[in-house]
Parts: sequence; C-alpha cells; structure tokens
Amino acid sequence: MTEEDVQSWLDAYVDAWRTYDPAAITALFSEDATYAYHPWDVDLVRGRDAIVADWLAEQDEPGSWEAQYRPVMVQGQQAIATGTTRYADGKFYWNLFLLRFSQDGSCAEFVEWFMTPPEGAPQ
Repeated sequence: MTEEDVQSWLDAYVDAWRTYDPAAITALFSEDATYAYHPWDVDLVRGRDAIVADWLAEQDEPGSWEAQYRPVMVQGQQAIATGTTRYADGKFYWNLFLLRFSQDGSCAEFVEWFMTPPEGAPQ
C-alpha cells in the first residue's frame, strides 16, 4: 500500500459513511475483516457482512457531520491514519485509525480510537 492508496481508501470510507450505500461499505472491507470501535473491544465486529449490517443499524443524519482523515504512516499493508470528525450539534472528535489491508487493498483489520478534546483545546 502507498500513502495515496490509503488516502483513497479513507476518502471512500467517508463517502460510504455519508451515503450508507451497502455496496460502498462492502467494497471497503475484506470478507473476513474485523472492526473495533475501541482498542479495548473484545467482541469485534467480524466479517464484511456483519460490518455492513452494523454500519446500517445506526446511521447519522445526512449533513449532520463532516470528517477528514489522512494517513500518517504506511508500512507494507499496515497504516495509521488521523483526522477529525465534527458534528452539527457541536460534538468534535480527534480520530486515530489502525488499519491492516489485504493484498487487494480492502481493509482486513480496522481499530478506531476517538477522543474528545478537553475544554478550551483547539478544534
């Protein structure tokens, strides 16, 4: 994977989140992918179909958020990405993603950290 490959995947991730198109979500992940919303999750979302179903179960309202992510490290099939997510209601998150990709460029392992900044911190 190159930095450009990872950025393309991150852009597709945001687009899939924006549209909740099952085919777009499916295209992001390998068949046996795992997805963790927190680094401490024991019960991972396992398998592409389960990931798609999980995304579709709780959807953000269209236009209620904006997000930007970028790779900060790419080594072989692994990457670290950072970015921000801002909701219209004022919620703001710093994000860190640990990603491992399959040979075909789909994500095989996704681990997310999302953090809220302390009061007064820049956003």
